[in-house]
Amino acid sequence: MPHLDTLVRFYDAIMSSRTSNRGPAAAAGNRRALLAAAKQLFAERGYAVPLNAIAKTAGVGQGVLYRHFPRRIDLAFAVFEENFAELEELATEPRPDALERFFSRLVELTLESLGFVELVVGARGAMDEYDGDRRFRRLAEAALTRAQEAELVRADLTPDDVTLGLQMIYGVAVTARDDARRASVLRVQAILATLWARESRG
Repeated sequence: MPHLDTLVRFYDAIMSSRTSNRGPAAAAGNRRALLAAAKQLFAERGYAVPLNAIAKTAGVGQGVLYRHFPRRIDLAFAVFEENFAELEELATEPRPDALERFFSRLVELTLESLGFVELVVGARGAMDEYDGDRRFRRLAEAALTRAQEAELVRADLTPDDVTLGLQMIYGVAVTARDDARRASVLRVQAILATLWARESRG
């Protein structure tokens, strides 16, 4: 008669298999679980995190992952789209401080997950259909226009300046020591805010 521990492990394996491969009816749930796991692990371990770790965290089999996302870049791009939707909402808010809120969230995303920026960079070279740069510039331009109309930032500030500012933030984030990363990045953000601010009329 099989040992009790063996039976327990066998039962757990069966139940895990059923949970990991829940069939076509659960495809949407599997996809959501994979995106949540990818966002978490990209933040914790970077863009190169093993895909089997993402599948395990999502509670699905690796075959399920590949059915939804045949390539790593496909999964990364899906995560990027979720992040971009949040940024789009911030940038298009009908309020004069939309630029500040938009850029601050970009900074937080960079601090939370350098993998967010890594996957954007990776998408540029790996996906012909990638249009993130153009879309980002459009959002920056919309938010910047409202800030300039409200006289919150300099009139000569351009969307390219905003993009350059983000590149500076990323450069500091990837080169700073772990224990100094947040302070260093926020210091650069404060310097940019000072440079971008419209001079008050004396």
